[in-house]
Amino acid sequence: MTLFDFLDISGTIAFAISGALVAMRKRFDPFGVFIIAFVTAVGGGTLRDVLIGRNPVFWMANMEYIYAIMAGTILTIILRKRLRYLSKSLFLFDTIGLGLYTIVGTEIGIEYNFHPIICIALGTMSASFGGVIRDVLCNKIPLIFKKEVYATASIIGGIAFLVISNYTTNQNVTYVVTSLIVIAIRLIAVRFKLELPSFYTTKQ
Repeated sequence: MTLFDFLDISGTIAFAISGALVAMRKRFDPFGVFIIAFVTAVGGGTLRDVLIGRNPVFWMANMEYIYAIMAGTILTIILRKRLRYLSKSLFLFDTIGLGLYTIVGTEIGIEYNFHPIICIALGTMSASFGGVIRDVLCNKIPLIFKKEVYATASIIGGIAFLVISNYTTNQNVTYVVTSLIVIAIRLIAVRFKLELPSFYTTKQ
């Protein structure tokens, strides 16, 4: 297994745990927990593959993703009492998934020889849209539509990935540094309450 494959599966598990935690906080039954974990883990990547015409989509071609989601879901259910007392657990796993999936999506864009902007968009989509589907199904406003620095961290990570790739031939260094950049931006933004400006209109 290459480092890229390891990061891909790790991101899947992280997002599956993130989705399972949200579902359990909403008091879903076991089936509902698995469904939310599943769409959180593969939702963004599925949309990415459909848009670029990748057939079949990644999780249909490789059962390791299904096993990873099942393992993440079962692990979360088993450790639910401990995770419940960790107020930052959802944030932590969601942030890890964001960092790892940014790499995966951007790398796939490069493999398909897309324009750098499209590669960054695919990285952001892979990392963010599973969370969007999760939040919509759980009747929450998706994080990327709020003022929080979320998709922005993924965009910066995608840019960093492309820049670093031009200065080193060691892909492992690129993967690790990029994921750490995304995770660090998200952690710093939350720690210091950094937010994007919001726009609204007043009633006439």
